[in-house]
Amino acid sequence: MMKRIIATEKIHGDRRDWRNLRDMLPYLWEFRGRASLAIACLVLAKVANVGVPLVLKGIVDAFQSPATQTLILPFTLLLAYGLLKLSASLFNELRDVVFARVRYRAMRRLSTRVLEHLHRLSLRYHLERQSGAVSRDLERGTRSVSTILNYVVFSVLPVLVEFALVAAILLGRYAPSFMLVTFGTVAVYFAFTFAITEWRMDYRHRMNRLDSEANHQAFDSLINYETVKYFGNERLELDRYDGTLAEWEEMAVASQTSMSLLNFGQGAIIAIGVTLIMSLAAQGVVAGQMSVGDLVLVNALLLQLFIPLGFLGIVYRQIKYAIADMDLVFKLLERTPEIQDRPTARPLRLDQGGIRFERVDFHYQPERAILRDLDFRIEPGQKLAVVGHSGAGKSTLARLLFRFYDVTGGRILIDGQDLRDLTQDSLRAAIGIVPQDTVLFNDSLYYNLAYGRAGATRAEIERAADMAHIRAFIESLPDGWETVVGERGLKLSGGEKQRVAIARAMLKRPRILIFDEATSSLDSHTEQAIQQTLSEVAENHTTLVIAHRLSTVVDADRILVMEQGRIREQGTHRELLESGGHYASMWELQQREGGDAVVLQGASGENMRS
Repeated sequence: MMKRIIATEKIHGDRRDWRNLRDMLPYLWEFRGRASLAIACLVLAKVANVGVPLVLKGIVDAFQSPATQTLILPFTLLLAYGLLKLSASLFNELRDVVFARVRYRAMRRLSTRVLEHLHRLSLRYHLERQSGAVSRDLERGTRSVSTILNYVVFSVLPVLVEFALVAAILLGRYAPSFMLVTFGTVAVYFAFTFAITEWRMDYRHRMNRLDSEANHQAFDSLINYETVKYFGNERLELDRYDGTLAEWEEMAVASQTSMSLLNFGQGAIIAIGVTLIMSLAAQGVVAGQMSVGDLVLVNALLLQLFIPLGFLGIVYRQIKYAIADMDLVFKLLERTPEIQDRPTARPLRLDQGGIRFERVDFHYQPERAILRDLDFRIEPGQKLAVVGHSGAGKSTLARLLFRFYDVTGGRILIDGQDLRDLTQDSLRAAIGIVPQDTVLFNDSLYYNLAYGRAGATRAEIERAADMAHIRAFIESLPDGWETVVGERGLKLSGGEKQRVAIARAMLKRPRILIFDEATSSLDSHTEQAIQQTLSEVAENHTTLVIAHRLSTVVDADRILVMEQGRIREQGTHRELLESGGHYASMWELQQREGGDAVVLQGASGENMRS
């Protein structure tokens, strides 16, 4: 049973290898003319290369001719010998020059396509992915395209062309036994190489998996550097990383040991084949059926054939490894985005910007509902706030509006248009967001601010920074607008990052605004200033405010109180306080906490003064 499973996996693996090679062809089609010219140069180089032993045979035989011809023939043949050597070198270099554009353009196209596809994949994939492992897989996968093209054009095809030329010479000039021994040696060599390499591929696949896992672990520990330091878990991270590398080391040693077995077997097969053929040639010379020049010719042809053939075994292994690496990339490209535009999808036609959640149900996993029968409307130009405890489903509303996920029941409408009938690009262009967790690019502050709208002028960017109360801070820095913010913006405080996010949203100038805990990382003084700015920005915009701190939503036109994915209460701030329900309890609790904070601040100030 186990043998049958392994055999089935091998068949599927072989089919996938061929399919991966086939999928690589479109990347070559753009430069098919160059590829053809490179192959033509390759053939000419090999014709010149095989012509060298023929000329060498003539030189050797010439020395056995009468003395009157000795001064003429060797000189002509020596000149031909030098020209053929030069031609072989020239056409080889021309092949490299012509094919370079093909190889590197294929790498560029594949890399770009993979990044484009990753951006098209849905949020669920990016929340579940392992960034370090994906990074390593992509690096190996795109590099494998260059490896395969390099080996096929510079190693496999030359050997095949040379083998065909040598076979033609042996068949045309010598007894069939020479051809039989040569073909037999090559056949045994290939059969042995393929069999052992297929056996060794399991080690390579496991090495790839462990290498990606180790890279993910290292990457993850560096991203969470502060957390590692907080808990003093450097040794834990190193042990976890080293444990995975220990498994990788075992696979690598097993792979190297089996490769030595393969190399020795290949060398033995070639040695036996060469010995048999040279014995046949020596017998021919002794019997007078062949000249010394023929012996030299056969020996030179065999050297030209078997030396690259020995290298071809290594090439075959590397191609198999490269295909295994490339398989990771093509499997990624086969992943279908969870959220796709329908064939009939049309751009969003914004009229007034009204939003309607119509009996919406949603879950990430079927066993755990996030939103249940959610039904509400945000009128055009209205500011609606959603409050509730963590896990109530508030931030999920923003993800559904951006259509990072599709609802599992009901529908969401903007100006009467179902989001699922719209193109994602047009939908997201109409919505601006200030997220709770602002992640910035490891680039300058200017770049991160300008990201809000491509093509914005510097004056517009500076005005957005002014409105977000961050311009003075930026200009106080030594490098000003060109200050690099670090990985994920780690060089900035939470409040500074949130102000960058606010400026970015303002710069985008969307019709619909979402503030998801937009001031959660700000101090009280800055929060009041930003709240005033947000209120000004939200005028004439349809605005959804997701908040935990109730003091930030008292001016909302309507407030929804959510609990466990349902709307528990709704109304204005005053109406909800007067009703004495859940909102009123939350308000009282937060007011008490705020008062305690003020008392603590006062006590701290007195201590400092004393």
